[in-house]
Amino acid sequence: MLFRSELIELAHEITEDPPAREMDMLLATGEQISISLMAMAIQTLGEKSISFTGAQVGIVTDSSHTRARIKSISAGKLRQALEAGQIVIVAVFQGIDEDGNITTLGRGGSDTTAVALAACMKQDSPTQPVECEIFTDVDGIYSTDPRIVPEARKMDAISYDEMLELASVGAGVMHSRSIEFAKKFDVPLMVRSSFSDSLGTWIVPEQDWMITNPVCGAAIVKDEARVSVENVPDVPGVSHRLFTALAARGIIVDMIAQNPGSKGHTSIGFTVPAGELRKTLELIEPVARELNATVEHDGQVSKVSVVGSGMKHHAGVAQRMFAALAQEKINLRMITTGDIKISVLVDKQDGTKALRVVHQAFQLGENAFADMPFRKDAAQKPVVLADLTNRLTHMEDILVSEITTQLNEGRVAVHGMVDSPGHCFKVFQAVANAGIVVDMIVQNLGCGLADLSFSVPLSDLDRACKVTKDVLLEISPKATVESDPSLATVHVVGVGMRTHTGVASKVFGALAERKINILMINTSEMRISVVVERERVDEAASALKFAFGL
Repeated sequence: MLFRSELIELAHEITEDPPAREMDMLLATGEQISISLMAMAIQTLGEKSISFTGAQVGIVTDSSHTRARIKSISAGKLRQALEAGQIVIVAVFQGIDEDGNITTLGRGGSDTTAVALAACMKQDSPTQPVECEIFTDVDGIYSTDPRIVPEARKMDAISYDEMLELASVGAGVMHSRSIEFAKKFDVPLMVRSSFSDSLGTWIVPEQDWMITNPVCGAAIVKDEARVSVENVPDVPGVSHRLFTALAARGIIVDMIAQNPGSKGHTSIGFTVPAGELRKTLELIEPVARELNATVEHDGQVSKVSVVGSGMKHHAGVAQRMFAALAQEKINLRMITTGDIKISVLVDKQDGTKALRVVHQAFQLGENAFADMPFRKDAAQKPVVLADLTNRLTHMEDILVSEITTQLNEGRVAVHGMVDSPGHCFKVFQAVANAGIVVDMIVQNLGCGLADLSFSVPLSDLDRACKVTKDVLLEISPKATVESDPSLATVHVVGVGMRTHTGVASKVFGALAERKINILMINTSEMRISVVVERERVDEAASALKFAFGL
């Protein structure tokens, strides 16, 4: 039997640049060989079995060869075969476009096919439990990579949102695409080993006990690249110009951090996979020249993140993370936060140590949830049939579920803080000691200095500003501190923010059309947050709802 790597090698023996359509034709044959042999093997055991290609089972995709997305599934043949008592073997990783061309689904396509088929089965009985088991070479989801941290703990269950965030920040057991499907259609997933009968980890909707601890897992993306566009005019439309150029070439941007402007200019930092750095610079540098801005970059950084639904209910999580890293003298090159995730960018040489440090800081090796009342069946929510049918015709589209606003917060902005390990920790330690809860945190690094901004409840803004100034007098006397009570935040919340290119560009474009200036940016797997002037927040929310059809 020919494996996928051998098929690719055969193609490259003929041409250095195989046409994408023909590569799909070639690669789809590998799964077809496997399913037919599997069906034969089952039949020799005395059971009825039948194999189907992706096209035969009704998987319709777009026409993006080698990286197609599922548009719909018409699983009539699958249901008929199951009703006839047959064991159905389906070729994963493939489908057919509307012109009849065979397509393959690209990264994560195998698991995505399985979850998509499970989601489709809910069409007949949307209120009945449906679940999907993914058999792989690991026995479940761990609190971090056990190859790096041997004391990592296997989890009995994790929420969709937590798993999405972990998948986006380096937990490679499951691809984000399959988790997105599961979350959209409320399909519980079990990740378990192909080599044992032991139970793995359930991935399910959030349950009450999951918020008991602030953090459930940590992860690392080892090969990241940081790009910082400095001295950008602080006017509407600049972010849109930068990220549209990247989206047009299919470059997925990860962390995005924009701090408040100073003297009419600001800086915008973001990360991309290290292998995309050269292409990114080729696209960004011409735009930067037009804006009279400069571009800095670093291809030797890693992203370390902690994730947990409990963050929404526990104070001091960021402070605890920064303290652990400061103790090891690990410098933070960039910070972004979300509802349930805190990510920091560190020098690549410090990445593995940083992961071990934060895993230990949150005691993730301990099985704190051993006695929690997990029930996968109770976690499933009924889906309205009309809504389900609509989703089944747009299966892998991005699903922006809501646009929300936040009005009761103020912002503290630090400009020109000396970049040194421990400085962020000292700021947030002082704020925490004053009993002030911090929400959004953004840090950008440029020219050896760091800009740091964070939001706090409006009633605590003056105190937060004062304690920050007091700390900076000790650690970075030349830094300046500003507070602004006249801002508001708009959150774009949805599934598929990371796996669909151009989402950030669409957000920034909608605001640019209304000439609404973006004062801060912060991103996570399921949320893009932008800070705007409070008097224009309703207009900003309206523009974004229109852009995403809400």
